[in-house]
Amino acid sequence: MFQGFCGMSAVSKRRPAKERESQTRLLSDRAYKDIRDKLVTLEIAPGAAIDEEQLAAELGVGRSPVRAAIKRLAYQRLVVVYPRSGTFATEIDISDLEAICDIRERLEGLAAERAAEVARYEERQELRRLLDRFDDASGHDRLLELDTAVHRTVHRMAHNAYLLDVLSTSLDLSLRIWHLALERLPHLAEHVGSQREVIQAILDRDPVRARNAAEKHVRAFEEDVREVF
Repeated sequence: MFQGFCGMSAVSKRRPAKERESQTRLLSDRAYKDIRDKLVTLEIAPGAAIDEEQLAAELGVGRSPVRAAIKRLAYQRLVVVYPRSGTFATEIDISDLEAICDIRERLEGLAAERAAEVARYEERQELRRLLDRFDDASGHDRLLELDTAVHRTVHRMAHNAYLLDVLSTSLDLSLRIWHLALERLPHLAEHVGSQREVIQAILDRDPVRARNAAEKHVRAFEEDVREVF
């Protein structure tokens, strides 16, 4: 009886520790996504100082999740940390666009190809719901938000953690440039609408068509951005 009681006590002690660890991870992930979105939409301007205490208060989390998020964002080159000087949103260099899109064109195509091959039923349903949103999408912000949602969904559906990591970083860097040019982008509705072709090819389980449509989509967006810089 005594040994059984001690065993249960040990398990009960471990469980709260795991729960705390899980909660910390959830808070860190939430802080990361919220700060990332502020950076890519330029709510936090390029070159602006990052106030961790202020961000923690705004997001309703402690300093630790914010610090963990900042480390991830530094790895993605969305922020830069200078010892004894502070943390700052990275500046935007338009000359990076060609290099970023060169990577994205090939890897977005690969992700769409793999998604067409391996996407699960519930993921395909998620794509169908995104497809339904195209009829109501209007305005620059909503269009770009929908375009981003399609990209992130397709990235996940490829089921390749390494591919997801690279694509997430390159997409976020691209988004900052797009937001900088957002009000001047020509053919935005038409461009975002081309994501329908990517989605339909994945739903049709046609990997070649999915790859071609995704690559064409990235090339067209790069050309549009170049027109305004």
